[in-house]
Amino acid sequence: MIKNMFNKEKNIKMKKEIPIFTATDDNYVPYLAVTLQSMIDNASKNYNYSIKILNTGISEDNIQKIKKYERENVNIEFVNVMKSLEEIGLRLHTCIYYTQTTYYRLFISSLYPQYDKILYLDCDIVVRGDISKLYNINIGDNLVGATTDQFVMSLPRIQPYFVKCLGLDNVTDYFNAGVLIMNLKQFRLQNFEEQFVDLLAKYKFIVQDQDYLNVICKGKVHYINGSWDKMPCKDDMDLNKINLIHYNLIWKPWHTETIYDDEFWKYAEKTEYYDFIKGVKDNYTKLQYEQEVANFEGFMDRIVADIDNPNNYYNLYVKPTEDDGVEMFEAVEGVLA
Repeated sequence: MIKNMFNKEKNIKMKKEIPIFTATDDNYVPYLAVTLQSMIDNASKNYNYSIKILNTGISEDNIQKIKKYERENVNIEFVNVMKSLEEIGLRLHTCIYYTQTTYYRLFISSLYPQYDKILYLDCDIVVRGDISKLYNINIGDNLVGATTDQFVMSLPRIQPYFVKCLGLDNVTDYFNAGVLIMNLKQFRLQNFEEQFVDLLAKYKFIVQDQDYLNVICKGKVHYINGSWDKMPCKDDMDLNKINLIHYNLIWKPWHTETIYDDEFWKYAEKTEYYDFIKGVKDNYTKLQYEQEVANFEGFMDRIVADIDNPNNYYNLYVKPTEDDGVEMFEAVEGVLA
């Protein structure tokens, strides 16, 4: 018996570790449970999974419920980042669809210097595939591995924003930050956090941390298959080929019926939070839905309005540099003539 226990412990230690980070507050813990349930159900047993839940305070009851997802090869740790981010916290602006928790991923490279590569996952997702396959994608020396944002691709009216406001070369370059392979080694080598803090002091983007990531990571992104961050804004992929469903923005199955919501409820039923989540949907009113739609349209209007804003990020910080380059080229060309 002692020999079997020793071999079991030895096998655990020999397995490769996959660090997975997410961020939440008490309000989103029930949906985090669904994410964990789906991920653990489908993950390969050949790895050890270290799950770090970044937060600024979670109730003891929620902590104990989530800790029940620990397995022989799954360790879960709640990491309170309040003290670590105390100085910068007041400068982290938010908007209708995002809270400060979305910014926490930007500081993982300094909070965890022992890791060179990690996965970051939002907690409004269902993982249908083996998460180790996502982690094992080689992204080279790029800062992140991510998918082109499918929501952006579904709304042509906001697409000019990503080129004319953020300065990206193409709208298809804009990636979603809810599912990321993060190369923390390169984050540190390229002083990502310094760049972010400097940019934060200069400009406030509409899609907050996701815009900051896209601007700083420009040209340093490995684009992965869209099946690893499928959004229910469009039913254009065979369910059997989808590895991960991301119920972002207004596509919340705990509010209204949406594409692929059966997948969410399949895993929700396995959690201790099922009755609570079902109650949220049952009590979600038509008035709440109408307000949600109005908020969504207002959010889209803000993005569209920024396209022709003379004081948007591109016009203030990118275009002048490009113009200087053109003027310099024309001056040199004149001398050579």
